[in-house]
Amino acid sequence: MTAVLAALLGAWLGWLAGLVLGSSYFLEAIGAAVAVGLVMAVDGSRQGRLMAWLREPREQSAPLLSGEWGEIAYRMDRALRQADEDLAGESSRLEEFLSAIEASPNGVMLLERSDLIVWCNAAAAEHFGLDRQRDHRQRVTNLVRAPAFVAAFQGLPQAGPVVFPGPGGQRTLSVISRSYGQGMRLMLSQDITERESTDAMRRDFVANVSHEIRSPLTVLAGFVETMAHLPLTEAERQRVLVLMAQQTDRMQALVADLLTLAQLEGNPRPAGDRWNPVQDLMQRARTDAAALSAGRHALQVEGGEGAEIAGDPGELLSAVGNLVNNAVRYTPEGGRISVHWRWQDDGGAVLEVADTGAGIAREHLPRLTERFYRVDGSRSRDTGGTGLGLSIVKHVVQRHGGEIDIQSEPGKGSQFRLVFPPARVRREVAPTPSPAEVQAQG
Repeated sequence: MTAVLAALLGAWLGWLAGLVLGSSYFLEAIGAAVAVGLVMAVDGSRQGRLMAWLREPREQSAPLLSGEWGEIAYRMDRALRQADEDLAGESSRLEEFLSAIEASPNGVMLLERSDLIVWCNAAAAEHFGLDRQRDHRQRVTNLVRAPAFVAAFQGLPQAGPVVFPGPGGQRTLSVISRSYGQGMRLMLSQDITERESTDAMRRDFVANVSHEIRSPLTVLAGFVETMAHLPLTEAERQRVLVLMAQQTDRMQALVADLLTLAQLEGNPRPAGDRWNPVQDLMQRARTDAAALSAGRHALQVEGGEGAEIAGDPGELLSAVGNLVNNAVRYTPEGGRISVHWRWQDDGGAVLEVADTGAGIAREHLPRLTERFYRVDGSRSRDTGGTGLGLSIVKHVVQRHGGEIDIQSEPGKGSQFRLVFPPARVRREVAPTPSPAEVQAQG
C-alpha cells in the first residue's frame, strides 16, 4: 500500500514537472519509479536492522522502527522474550526436579535405547560403582556385570525387584526398572544391606529363642511323663523335682532377659540429669560377687567414692550385675575377681570388671555382645547363662552414651570395661547449705 501511494505521488510530481518541461508521460514514469525506489530502500533498511537484531544474541530490545516493520519487530521481541521466560521457567523446574532426585537416598538412572546411561544421581553412581562423567552413554550391562542384574535386563521386564550383591560384595542392592517414552527405561535402586541384616538377625533371634525355650520344655515334659507313669521312690521324686525347678528357673531367667532387652530397645534414652551415687553400683557388685562366689574366689571392689553417674539406676545395676555374674561363673575356684572405678584424664570414667578365668580367644571378642552368642554353648548352659547378658550390658552402656571394651586372652583372664563420657559422670557435688544452716554456723 505504501509503495502504491508513493508511485501515485511520484507520478503526480512528474506530471507537474512535465507541464513545465513539456514531457509529462516520461517524467510521470520516472517520478513513480523514483518514489517506489525510495520506499523500497527505506523498507530494506528497516528489514536489514530487524534481521541484524535477530542474528545477534537477544540481550537488547528490538530496534525502534516505524510503520509495519516496527509493529513486526515489537511483536517478535515480545514473543521471543515470552519464549525465553517460559524456557527459563521450565529449566528452573527441571533443575529443582533433578535436585530433588539427587537428594534421594535411592538410586535413579535414566536409560535410552540399548540401555545406554543418559543420567543418574549420586546414589545410583555409588550403588553401582559408576563415574557419572566417564560412564555417560555407556551400556549399563557392560558396567554392572552381576549375573542376576544382567539376566534381568536381557530378559523380559521384571514385575518385582531384582536383588543381587553390589560391586565388591559390600552391600546388597534391590533394583527395579520400568519402561517409558520411546524406548526409554527408568531404573530405581535401593541399598537393602541393613534391612537384609536386620531380617537375618530377626530370623536368628526367633530361632535361638525357640531353641532356648524348647530345650528346657522338652526336659520338663520328660520329667512330667516320668512322674506320671513310673513309680518313683521319694529320693528319686525329690531329685526329679529339683531338676524340674532348675529348668523352670532357666526359662524364667531367659524370659526376664528378653523382657529387659525389649524395654531397653523400646524406651527413650535415660535422662542426663538424674544423678546416682556410684557407690550403689560398687556395693551391688560386692554383694552379687560374694553371694555367687560363696568364698571360692578372692574378691576386690575399689573406687567410686564421691562419684556420681547420670542415668537409670536400674539399668546400670543390671549391667554391673551381669558382668559380675559372668566373672564369677567363668572363673575357677581360687581365682581372683576385681571391680574398679577409675577416672580418666578427659573427665570420663571407667568401671572395670576383671577376672583370672580361662580367657577368650581373640576371634570371639567382636561377637561376644551378640544375642545368644556363646564361645562354648554347653559350658554356658551348664553355668546357667542365657546368652543375653553381654547384649544387655552393651545396650545399657550405649544408652548412657558410653561403650563397652573387652580385652581377653586365653589363660590370662578377661577385662570388661564400661567407658562413660564426661557428660555422664561427675564428682559428687556438696549440697548447698540452707540460710538457717549458714546463720547457725556464723
